[in-house]
Amino acid sequence: MKKIEAIIRPERLEAVKEALKATPGYCGMSVTAIQGHGRQGGIVEQFRGREFKVEMLPKVKVEIVCSDEHLEGLVSTILSVAKTGEIGDGKIFIYEVLDALRIRTGERGKGAL
Repeated sequence: MKKIEAIIRPERLEAVKEALKATPGYCGMSVTAIQGHGRQGGIVEQFRGREFKVEMLPKVKVEIVCSDEHLEGLVSTILSVAKTGEIGDGKIFIYEVLDALRIRTGERGKGAL
């Protein structure tokens, strides 16, 4: 099993969510509102004629656990839908998951997803 952790633009969340629902192997996600910056280093904005730098930008972290055979399909869906081509589109990280347990039934492994 794998865990996909995607940090994306907040305005792309609904489109990513809808696209994932139609992707084989999708069984749910967790979403967290976060703040951060990468290479873009923040943005410069103007307020009442003065410039100020906003270093921590709002982002959304999407977490999905899936079976190994569905990993590439889910990652390519996120990549194609979240991409705008501009700096600040985000990152996708992939982790190995040792086990999963469904609390209600006690199921383990892929059955728990």
